[in-house]
Amino acid sequence: MCPRFRTIFTAAALFLLTAIVTPHARFAAAVQNVAPEEQEPTQMRGPDVVFVGTPYDLISAMLQMAEVKKGDMIYDLGCGDARILVLAAQKYGAHGVGYDIDPQRVVESRQNVLKNKVQDLVKIIQADIFTLDLEKADVMPLYLHPDMMRQLVPQVEKMKPGSRIVCHEYGFPDIYKPDKKVTIISNEDNAEHHLMLYTLPLKQS
Repeated sequence: MCPRFRTIFTAAALFLLTAIVTPHARFAAAVQNVAPEEQEPTQMRGPDVVFVGTPYDLISAMLQMAEVKKGDMIYDLGCGDARILVLAAQKYGAHGVGYDIDPQRVVESRQNVLKNKVQDLVKIIQADIFTLDLEKADVMPLYLHPDMMRQLVPQVEKMKPGSRIVCHEYGFPDIYKPDKKVTIISNEDNAEHHLMLYTLPLKQS
């Protein structure tokens, strides 16, 4: 083969190799550097509870009870469709991170965030809530089963002093005393709901 044709052949081979290999390499590198809130959700272990959306008037009461203000960082564990974080962002300008283990809920949450144009304030991450570091949270609304509340205590006890937690229906074990308890009848379902406010550090009864 003459040198000229060998050069053309080599260049063509390199072009084809680049076309085949480079996209995969770039994709792998991109995925490696993607922030958790941008990654596609995958099937992890099953969710601990079935998602039941909190009525919006109750969400407003929870945010008021926690005295949410602009600049607060809200962590929503088991965020469902992110309605709490969206309302907090719209009404108070608060930042928020929603965590859910269910891929469907993660997708719905991200869609709701985009629909309401609060993506600069709210991020949604797929995660097991019992593996999280909660120390950066200023406010944390919770609507979890009593067993889950009990399991969450060691993580909560590491939160910074002054952080506020508002629980819907189920509070922490009776050994811990809430700062405030209220009963509200929601206009959406005409049902009685119980809210409990805890300020860190948790106070024992």
